[in-house]
Amino acid sequence: MTQIRVVELEEQPTAVLGEKVPMASLTEFFGRAFATVMEVVGQQGVQVAGPPFAMYHGTPSDTVDVDAGFPVTSAVEAGEGVRASVLPAGRAAEATHIGPYDTLAQTYDEMMRWILEHGLEPGTDMWEQYLTDPETEPDPANWRTRVLCPVR
Repeated sequence: MTQIRVVELEEQPTAVLGEKVPMASLTEFFGRAFATVMEVVGQQGVQVAGPPFAMYHGTPSDTVDVDAGFPVTSAVEAGEGVRASVLPAGRAAEATHIGPYDTLAQTYDEMMRWILEHGLEPGTDMWEQYLTDPETEPDPANWRTRVLCPVR
């Protein structure tokens, strides 16, 4: 069972690349988005302020509206498809998923049940912060992903 709790978040500036992506192409999109965002923030001298993340807008189906990028210390100027955005402030349900990315749906299911059981209403956007770098930890069983869903 995943441990879930409510946390209070502060707004965090970000640099993102956003697209509507077929679910089957998410891995390719993430690789391209993270590389492009890092290139743009590096060119602008903007500092990355945390791990990479993906924010999902609305309910995924065969495609998903997703922003992928990094929290940053200051706003980035738009370029090469990269734009400034924010991770929003407010209350959110938080869970830490341990394991491969293809099992994240189980954590989302647990989180949605927990939110409803606690009389909360989930927001429409959710995001994941990828706390483990697969290049330095090759075993997916050890990957950690922070999952956040705004609640009211």
